[in-house]
Amino acid sequence: MTDANTDAPWARRRTFAIISHPDAGKTTLTENILHTAGAIRLAGQVRARGENRRTQSDWMKIERERGISVSASVMTFEYGGLLFNLLDTPGHEDFSEDTYRTLTAADSAVMVLDAARGVEPRTLKLVEVCRLRDIPIITFINKMDREAMDPSELIDDIQDKLALDAAPMQWPCASGDRFRGVADLASNAFILYKRPAAGEEIAEQSERFDLDGDEIEAALSAEELDEVREGAELAREVCVPFKEQSYREGHLTPVYFGTALRRFGVRELLDALVEMAPGPEPQPATGGPSDTLDPDGKEVAGFVFKIQANMDPNHRDRVAFMRLCSGRFKRGMKLKTDAGKTVSVHNPILFFASDRELAEEAFAGDVIGVPNHGVLRVGDTLSESGKWRVAGIPNFAPEILRRARLQDPLKAKHLKKALESLAEEGVTQLFRMQTGGDFIIGAVGALQIDVMAQRVAAEYGLDVAFEPSPYDTARWIGGERDKIEAFADRHKTAIAEDIDGDPVFMAKSAWEVGYTQEKWPDIDFLKAKERAA
Repeated sequence: MTDANTDAPWARRRTFAIISHPDAGKTTLTENILHTAGAIRLAGQVRARGENRRTQSDWMKIERERGISVSASVMTFEYGGLLFNLLDTPGHEDFSEDTYRTLTAADSAVMVLDAARGVEPRTLKLVEVCRLRDIPIITFINKMDREAMDPSELIDDIQDKLALDAAPMQWPCASGDRFRGVADLASNAFILYKRPAAGEEIAEQSERFDLDGDEIEAALSAEELDEVREGAELAREVCVPFKEQSYREGHLTPVYFGTALRRFGVRELLDALVEMAPGPEPQPATGGPSDTLDPDGKEVAGFVFKIQANMDPNHRDRVAFMRLCSGRFKRGMKLKTDAGKTVSVHNPILFFASDRELAEEAFAGDVIGVPNHGVLRVGDTLSESGKWRVAGIPNFAPEILRRARLQDPLKAKHLKKALESLAEEGVTQLFRMQTGGDFIIGAVGALQIDVMAQRVAAEYGLDVAFEPSPYDTARWIGGERDKIEAFADRHKTAIAEDIDGDPVFMAKSAWEVGYTQEKWPDIDFLKAKERAA
């Protein structure tokens, strides 16, 4: 565990992601965290899906049209004497792969649950990803101003579905129209909620009362007061108590309640991040003098977890999001990739959603943008020596396969360049059949295909149809080289190469994969692949 009680600049960094099932209120919470921290003046008005809206963290055209977050973005702000890097991950169910990549750059996470729905399928998948990296999670149960599940049921739901101890730090008084606020279990204080009238400007609410004092009797009815006192007492006696070490190890989640849209509970959540969220931790890596990159190390090193093109529509650009793991980065430094390519970082970027400014220096825990022209890709490690390699970011087997059909065959080279560029960014995966040369596009969800189609048309001016593929399932092939060659020779029409040149078996169904596995027991059919060192 790193020591946060140090004067080193990296010790002030807190890099966290917000994860949720679609429509749980993640984007609204993001806006109001930034507003409460003083990073923006007005929180955006979040409207229903389908309306043309734009929030602080959503800038792509398809995001504004559909009212969803498609790209992960980074927002930096200061609060409570710390410098936070908020990684806003895509909440749509079609973007699990991009969300996973973003979580590799986070030291902790805030999980947003809809109070009426509890743990939903997408939440379950995201927590599994966090568990792979032992990422500590703070839970914010949102939308308490609407009818909700009983708080005890919500706590049980977290523990049963996520196999995660849930320690309530607050206890709510009712929900929906009856919601009156939350009891802070540690301080024995009650934070009062006042529902704003129609047309009334929403203001932060933080009026507190001693839960056992006389003044609270004027704020709550006798029935409400009995309900919240009994609930708080029951929570203290029955629920799991908060233990910092268990939280840091990813086994326990502290639970907070509120309503992000009404800005209730957001400051308490921010204060919890100040108090609990860990700073930069040693990052497992190979190639250097030790097996970790330590945040207080002297050599500058970091890894690329995202590539974003055309963040600025007025300038065709390509920016690599790099999470720094060690050293003190200074503008103008020359860094090397683990593949030996040299990158001169003259214009590093600090992000605030779609706004940006030059970064003169940065430290472990920071996320900076490195403008480049196709030199960097997801999974690259950058360091001064070029020897380090951070544990790779895997690709997952796509769930949807589409064949790219170009309307103008004379633009085949342009199509190849466009699809390779988008694959390097991680927008989609690209496979090319060894027989016939067809391009097959892989994605974990249909929305990724829509994003790619829009970008191919808008950025490259290509008229491309992404039609159903004759294949349903893709698996990377592993095993001894001679066995792989023999298998590929027998299945020439079903073998493709990915963007790294690795062989992929393209099957018409998952059943065919299982059948082929039985016939070729020496071949591994892999659902995930890490880039080779």
